[in-house]
Amino acid sequence: MPLFSFEGLSPTVHPDAFIAPTATLVGDVRIEAHASVWYNAVLRADFGPIVVREGANVQDGSVLHGGNDPVTEIGAGATVGHLCVVHGCVIGAEALIGNGATVQDGARIGARCLIGAGATVPPNAVVPDGRLVLGPAGREKGPLTESARWWVDGNPGTYQELARRHRDGVAPA
Repeated sequence: MPLFSFEGLSPTVHPDAFIAPTATLVGDVRIEAHASVWYNAVLRADFGPIVVREGANVQDGSVLHGGNDPVTEIGAGATVGHLCVVHGCVIGAEALIGNGATVQDGARIGARCLIGAGATVPPNAVVPDGRLVLGPAGREKGPLTESARWWVDGNPGTYQELARRHRDGVAPA
């Protein structure tokens, strides 16, 4: 399995966890007992740590990226379905993130929630325990807001610098 240290931080995997041989873990990724990370999933913890709690599973092709929040966390027994994007957020215990769903920065998904396939949970949303979330969120809203402009303007330089850091700082763990 591809495990990579980044700027001195390496993934840690409990011996009772399963990491598929084609999954990729980079940086401060922590996988607890009986958790699983499936084929072609990517967990990249270069902006912040990622913790996959006991018995949770991250299914094939999903991408988890640590954000500016203190930790991106997948709660105990939670499921991140196939082809999901989980970015800088917290998923509660035994929650299910349906195939192809996106959960954005700062979102907090409560315990035992179901986020439906293809749904988008917007930044900083709070979903209480035991709730069902369905549907896409994207609609044209007009000119870029100041916040959106910040992302559009800043993302190229941020990723150019991050690519330099990875080029110079990634090594097999």
